[in-house]
Amino acid sequence: FLYGGVGLGKTHLLNAVGHEIKRRNPAARIAYVSSEQFINKLVHSIRFDRMTQFRNMFRDNCDQLLIEDIQFIDGKERTQEEFFHTFDRLYNSGKQIILSSDRSPNDIPGLEERLRSRFQWGLIADVQIPDQETRVAIVKKKADTNNIVLPDDVAYFLASSIRSNIRELEGSLVRLSAFASLLGQTMTVDLAKEVLQSILAANQSQLTISRIQKTVADFYQVRLNDLLGRRRTRSLALPRQIAMYLCRKHVQASFPEIGNKFGGKDHSTVVHACSKITNCLEEDEQLKRQIGQLEQQLNVQ
Repeated sequence: FLYGGVGLGKTHLLNAVGHEIKRRNPAARIAYVSSEQFINKLVHSIRFDRMTQFRNMFRDNCDQLLIEDIQFIDGKERTQEEFFHTFDRLYNSGKQIILSSDRSPNDIPGLEERLRSRFQWGLIADVQIPDQETRVAIVKKKADTNNIVLPDDVAYFLASSIRSNIRELEGSLVRLSAFASLLGQTMTVDLAKEVLQSILAANQSQLTISRIQKTVADFYQVRLNDLLGRRRTRSLALPRQIAMYLCRKHVQASFPEIGNKFGGKDHSTVVHACSKITNCLEEDEQLKRQIGQLEQQLNVQ
């Protein structure tokens, strides 16, 4: 079970695994689909009464099942039912199952507990943002592959400015190289700042309370208006407290200011939220992981 943010290489890893399996065993039967394709094939099979063919494809005629973005089956009862039986058939037959997701099994809402449990049976790999040295190596490797002359200072500038998305980092290099070629100029840091102005601005944008609120709401799949409202259900209370904690930690706004941004709540409510999250982080590994993922998305790690 591979999980991590956008553009960190999960698809690359799944493709590499598939190719390596084929290299070792050309007769291997590999089913490699996205969760959307899996869902669409299921809907088509139900509609045209072809469930036998569907089950043969993913259960009987499959040695390795590779599925991307498995988090999108959350809340889809029939899909989860079919995937549960598919998982069990393959697992009990000693077959290999590799899944990718943008979050860990514990953090996928709307996922049946029996599936969540099975996702945790095997190896769980957290694909993290690479450190700066690795990002420099990646952008230099991309330059070598594309026969781009990349000065060291430009490589370090790109790696330090674009941190959270390797796909965007590589794309920025290609764009900069194209502009330098068209203009007949050597790649420099100044040219990179000019050509990649919009991308750099997005990566270096100032962190705000509203950005934290939206990121937390999207992460926990709750409506922003509900997060800022007065309802106190558990599904809203914890995300709200986490958002307040992150605002205090990273924006360094005052307690009254944060309270005002959360629907006019009293400053004591914000103090309590920050204190509670701080204390829970010492013992709750799942909470610590969730906040780490949020900070990764906010680019404040």
